[in-house]
Amino acid sequence: MQYLKNSLFVLIILFMVSCKQQKQQNIPQSDTPTFKRIAIKYQLVSPKDSIKKIFSSLDSSQKNIVLAANRVDAQNITKLDTLLLPANLNEHLFNYLPYPVDMPYLKDITKIIFFSYPSQAFAAYENGKLIHTGPTSMGRKKDKTPTGLFYTNWKAEKTISTVNDEWELKWNFNIENDSGIGFHQYAMPGYPASHSCLRLTDSDAQYLYNWADEWVLKGTDSVLAKGTPVIVFGSYNFSVPKPWLQLSQNPTALDITVKDLELLVAPHLKDILAQQAERVRVTNM
Repeated sequence: MQYLKNSLFVLIILFMVSCKQQKQQNIPQSDTPTFKRIAIKYQLVSPKDSIKKIFSSLDSSQKNIVLAANRVDAQNITKLDTLLLPANLNEHLFNYLPYPVDMPYLKDITKIIFFSYPSQAFAAYENGKLIHTGPTSMGRKKDKTPTGLFYTNWKAEKTISTVNDEWELKWNFNIENDSGIGFHQYAMPGYPASHSCLRLTDSDAQYLYNWADEWVLKGTDSVLAKGTPVIVFGSYNFSVPKPWLQLSQNPTALDITVKDLELLVAPHLKDILAQQAERVRVTNM
């Protein structure tokens, strides 16, 4: 792993200050981008005092990009030993995370969410268009997040963890009722740290909470229609450095291709479309 030398630190700070003066090109994630993905170059920064100085020099938009690139929240970023720093901090967030913007194969699926274990990133699509993406912190080594196809079911703005009653989970959306697995806001330390759930930043958790669909029940225990499909995929190698640090040497190391997602969805497509049609039928009764 190659770190920046101290002699480059001043240049980095000057670079960051100049970035603030550039015209911002970021647009709200709810808007569908009409641009092609831009190749982003990265470098690694250490030690911790350098990380703290660099992060404090950024504006809010640039901070969000750096946090997402490092799969970390603002409370934990200064605890990192190594920071992945994009050379350009003025592009749309979609450029810094690995999912394709357009997925024609998904055009008939109204809503779907993907969680990638290897890249620790999620993506939400509407009819084949990427509409939201961000970092996640999934299950730690001894409490891995199960993979496969799930559907969102019940949700709660605040709930208490079944693992520890001192843990309050905000914007919690359950995807596996028997084992209590869901996505929600919680600390993002920059690596997989959860007890099987899918941690999100507060803004991302709130977005998915409002965007995804709950199941439709008859009474308290009869499911008439399932919620939004969620595909959790891949595996995480806990024995090697964080995979996103590879981007300093290979900017496409984490890319998830259109073909990758097609292969993931194909075995489940019939079921997803059937559940979607049933939901339309039930909600229109």
